[in-house]
Amino acid sequence: MQGKQLAGQTIVFIGGSAGIGLATARLARIENANVILTGRDPKRLNDAARDVHAWRTAAFDVHDDDAVREFFQGIPGAINHIMVTAGNPRYGPMLQMDSGQLRETLSGHIMAYHSVARHAASKIEPKGSLVFMGGTGGRRVTKELGIIAAVTAALPPFTSALALELAPIRVNLIAAGFVDTPLSASLLGERLEDRRAQLRATLPIGRVVGAMDVAALAIHLMTNTALTGATYDIDGGQQFSDP
Repeated sequence: MQGKQLAGQTIVFIGGSAGIGLATARLARIENANVILTGRDPKRLNDAARDVHAWRTAAFDVHDDDAVREFFQGIPGAINHIMVTAGNPRYGPMLQMDSGQLRETLSGHIMAYHSVARHAASKIEPKGSLVFMGGTGGRRVTKELGIIAAVTAALPPFTSALALELAPIRVNLIAAGFVDTPLSASLLGERLEDRRAQLRATLPIGRVVGAMDVAALAIHLMTNTALTGATYDIDGGQQFSDP
């Protein structure tokens, strides 16, 4: 990357208090961008804000449409880029979910992304962008993953359609495999080290994908103005090598 292409730009990180969102905020600050962080946990959010010297913070749940609307209405001036990493996937057999859990799993990410796009559209600069997070793991239909394959399949066409509606604002989706983050640690628990060892032994890249790997891709999607409506895989070859 030549120079600091994000210098002076305003970037909003929805779910920016940890993991991939926070890692990307760190890279954005290195680029001299103005960073706005949001998250649900006020304490963790404040810690992250001190880490990256955030310009502003806001604690709210991205699934609360009214809160999303109020947040964007309260931002002074224009926004250049938004990255949304908030929301946790729900894995497990479908028949072990009640109708409410199934509905939330199917629509949660799309509804949150739609809410952000709808309420932020008038604030984003024409050369700006939205970056969403998806995954590659759900492309395999298994009993263990349950309905997550349907969610994985829905996000790319949703992203493409939104890119057409918001043009010239760009919209892209990052599809990650296993990423070594606090979320992965919480999901795997005592199985985390075994999973890391398995991936180091089987991935074509010979190492585990980290949050900074995904962050570098996110910054590229913000700065490369020829990219929109597409899905970008980053899993170290996991979808080709996982048993």
